[in-house]
Amino acid sequence: MKRGMDILVALVALILLSPLLLVVALVVRRTLGAPVLFRQMRPGRHGRPFQMIKFRTMRDAEDAQGRPLPDAQRLTPFGETLRATSLDELPELWNVLKGDMSLVGPRPLLMDYLPLYDAEQFRRHEVRPGVTGWAQVNGRNALSWEEKFALDVWYVDHRSLWLDLKILAMTVAKVFAREGIAHDGEVAMPRFQGARDD
Repeated sequence: MKRGMDILVALVALILLSPLLLVVALVVRRTLGAPVLFRQMRPGRHGRPFQMIKFRTMRDAEDAQGRPLPDAQRLTPFGETLRATSLDELPELWNVLKGDMSLVGPRPLLMDYLPLYDAEQFRRHEVRPGVTGWAQVNGRNALSWEEKFALDVWYVDHRSLWLDLKILAMTVAKVFAREGIAHDGEVAMPRFQGARDD
């Protein structure tokens, strides 16, 4: 039933939101250039990698040694608006349609984090990652890593269609409230350093 809801909602949303997706894509192309989409390998269910897509929010900028500048220096005002409104996440509906992701589940993080989890934290990969999730509507990036992972595992243990519907409704409210976008003045979460990281 969950997979059926994912397919139906993602398909309808992609059709209904296609004009908005086109407008955002054109503005990203105009302000940031090509590529319009940001693609990155992320761990899916059971840690299997898949290519997640989002709208690009950062400009290409490097230091004298050719290393990318910190996120705070590359994030543009338009990109910040996309993140604040979660519009950058809309292309992930295609990942949902393909079966890489679900509408609701733990957010897909970086492949680099896989060997850093303890056994309990790794349980977040027992389900498909989500466009939104229990941690997203209970603090998002304002949470510590330990809090975020605890909420992810709680979702794995208590998941149900009704909980998913509740999370989707809460997500809409959180997007309008623009809560939990950044972590302690940073543009996103700091990197996870290991199971004892806070």
